Amino acid sequence: MLETQFPIQSVLSADSSLIEKAAQTEQGVLITGETGTGKELIARIIHNRSSRANAAFVVMNCALAGEVLENEFQNKMDAAQNGTLFFEEINELPLHLQAKLVQGSSSIRVIASTSINLQNSVAEKLFRSDLFSKISFVSMNIPALRDRVEQIPMLVRAYIEKYNKLTGSNVASTPSAEALDAFTSYTWPGNVRELEHVVERIIIMKGQGTIEASDLPAKVYQATQSAQWGAGATADLEFPRMILSEKGVDLKNIVAAFENHLVDQALARTNGNKNRASMLLGLNRTTLVEKLRKRGMITPLKASQDVRSTGSGNE
Repeated sequence: MLETQFPIQSVLSADSSLIEKAAQTEQGVLITGETGTGKELIARIIHNRSSRANAAFVVMNCALAGEVLENEFQNKMDAAQNGTLFFEEINELPLHLQAKLVQGSSSIRVIASTSINLQNSVAEKLFRSDLFSKISFVSMNIPALRDRVEQIPMLVRAYIEKYNKLTGSNVASTPSAEALDAFTSYTWPGNVRELEHVVERIIIMKGQGTIEASDLPAKVYQATQSAQWGAGATADLEFPRMILSEKGVDLKNIVAAFENHLVDQALARTNGNKNRASMLLGLNRTTLVEKLRKRGMITPLKASQDVRSTGSGNE
């Protein structure tokens, strides 16, 4: 299980102390967050760390329709006696079943999840206020994956190890630098669920070796290309995502390296023509020459000749 591989606070960016407190009480827990953020996993962890750990953990899908939902509701209530009943997207539960849940068996521990603002539903009379009080004794929110990019490399390694074991594959636990850059540049609208599915597919298809950028779905790899090259005007540029480590960084060196990289690209694209390269970079030609001189790419004598020969066809 993913929980056993990493501290839960690192894996899902949830408040681990709040999870422990939720596990110690018999009261209801409401877990909020976007679809795919791992709300059910949090619910299972709370159950597994509670006094009901040896009893059943039952999942109720509230998005079912009509008679199927009615029958499933009663079956799940029966199955969850003395255990935990997790209501997935409880906002979908009809009002008459909400009333039954309020009056339900006291031997059932209720944990619920939702991807909407449930208080708004209460205000609009779409969700019972007494049920909201019952399930929100402890409330916690799971952030979207795009808001915790620094955790993506760790999650990728965890999922690689998980599916290596499940499939008998032998894929390296750390992807290539380019692949890892793509993983962290993509916004993951499906959150950790989408990330896990992508890694699972790669492991099954690849079997062994190191995950390269070419192994990723096009939409994921294209995200890093967009981040690296931008989209045109300065206001529309998307810069590479960089993670500030706990030890900090040398910002001056990073900015200089980034600048040099772009200057080198401009020179390569123009076959060394400094006039056209400076235009691509939005610089005066003399400014570009000075930057090259400081890097030792132009000697002082050649630099002075460059300045005098602005109209040269080769430069």
